[in-house]
Amino acid sequence: MKNFKETANFIWSIADLLRGDYKQSDYGKVILPLTVLRRLDCVLQATKADVLKKYEQATVMKIQNIDPILNKVAGYSFHNRSNFDFDKLIADPNNIAANLRDYINGFSAEAREIIEQFEFENQINRMDDNNLLFMVVKRFQEIDLHPDKVSSMEMGYLFEELIRKFAEISNETAGEHFTPREVIRLMINLLFLNDHDILTKKGIVKTIYDCCAGTGGMLSVAEEYLNELNPDARLEVFGQELNPESYAICKSDMLIKGQNPINIKKGNSISEDHLAGEQFDYLITNPPFGVKWEKIAKKVKAEHDEKGHGGRFGAGLPSTSDGSFLFLMHLISKMKPEGSRLAIVFNGSPMFSGSPSATKNESSIRQWIIENDMLEAVIALPNQLFYNTGISTYIWLISNHKPKNRKGKVQLINAVDLFKKMSKSLGNKRNELAVDHIANITETYGNFIANDYSKIFDNTDFGYSKVTVERPERDAKGNIKLDKKGLPKADTSLRDTENIPLKEDIHAYLKREVLPHVPDAWIDESKTKVGYELNFTKYFYQYKPLRSLDDIRKDILALEKETLGLIYEVIA
Repeated sequence: MKNFKETANFIWSIADLLRGDYKQSDYGKVILPLTVLRRLDCVLQATKADVLKKYEQATVMKIQNIDPILNKVAGYSFHNRSNFDFDKLIADPNNIAANLRDYINGFSAEAREIIEQFEFENQINRMDDNNLLFMVVKRFQEIDLHPDKVSSMEMGYLFEELIRKFAEISNETAGEHFTPREVIRLMINLLFLNDHDILTKKGIVKTIYDCCAGTGGMLSVAEEYLNELNPDARLEVFGQELNPESYAICKSDMLIKGQNPINIKKGNSISEDHLAGEQFDYLITNPPFGVKWEKIAKKVKAEHDEKGHGGRFGAGLPSTSDGSFLFLMHLISKMKPEGSRLAIVFNGSPMFSGSPSATKNESSIRQWIIENDMLEAVIALPNQLFYNTGISTYIWLISNHKPKNRKGKVQLINAVDLFKKMSKSLGNKRNELAVDHIANITETYGNFIANDYSKIFDNTDFGYSKVTVERPERDAKGNIKLDKKGLPKADTSLRDTENIPLKEDIHAYLKREVLPHVPDAWIDESKTKVGYELNFTKYFYQYKPLRSLDDIRKDILALEKETLGLIYEVIA
């Protein structure tokens, strides 16, 4: 990774040229599109002369649909027919702006659309007006981003590092754009583990989809993993991304690697599903944590109300303050009936938020997932693993075609202690997963056995009945009031609820836990509702005895002695 680090540092240093004429928060508007342009330029370098020659011939022959012909000559699903490249651009400093526009316009439609996402024309004018354009382009011309020098994986790291730095200096949330690569690798390992027999078949073709694609990290790692496993396999990647810059970077990477760029869509995948009706073999994403969805609530609620389970959100709607479950239900709707697998990163909220009620909410979504036997496993990850948050995170594994030994079961894996400290923090990311940690977690999942770090439960272990416990209303003399049917009238001020595990008999529970304290109570069964939650902490709780008073006393005395010594040093 030496080349990547050197290149990332060099590109970052170019931003110094913008100091004074640009706010720090605007550096990315220049550096990111030029990094993409230089990458495309280096990729096309070897065939550029051949493309220009073929373009001249095709023009003479008046061929109409020339793009496919030039793409074939270029060796990619895009080309550039301009006479300019970065070398020729810097050879004419006086006309740098006009020539750069000519160069950008020379790209085929798919590549040109990528550059347009950055609104780079505004920056060309701005830099030209401030005599910066030639200097900046000259510095980029000095960078070799040819695939032989910088791999696709390294380019992914490079873009993510640049985005992270630009986001940090502008107080934005860098982690919204990407997921640490070791976390992606773990997710892919878990996603593909049970399918090795299928994935190693000659000529096998599979599909994968990320509804929050970011810069395409998850899709790239999945493709690389399958290529390592089986060079004769092909993974067709699909994605959708809301952020224009991230979308552009993702799409440019797919162009270079020979993937179909049409498969990458721009927009909010929840309110504007541009792959509606499509289904995939694998689904993977890291949706933004705690994202609010009030702006798209009207569309989402309409789909829920009008289509029910015929749409994506029939199981229920989460609180508008956290749309995590919307992304999960969206992905589930794109699973193939014959069997698909899904991996998603969540914070702790989706495991317990919401309680059984008259309206379908988070609890009913969990109920739908578990009762339909789709939840395979939940893995608790170490804290401080992500760039934009230090909170607890979890990987959920979903399948609509569980293997026989997992049917009716859910595996919980506690991997919170499997990490190593980073030599240098990146935002909130202070910990990382080493190769052996990933292997350990994958093996624990694959073995599907119970131990100190792996617990296996029946689906119903997570369910409970939320019962309403009533007590009678009494008059001034203490007599029970009766309703029109002659039954005890419930006192709403004394009403209470109890959550009773599904495996327990409700009346036995009442007799054992409630009646010894209030013998006049009863359960109003008409109000009973079923709920589900995943109380991860409860299942892995380990009692730690309190420290002895002697140990505490020794520590206090030692601190007093140390503090006293410091005071004497200051005074002396």
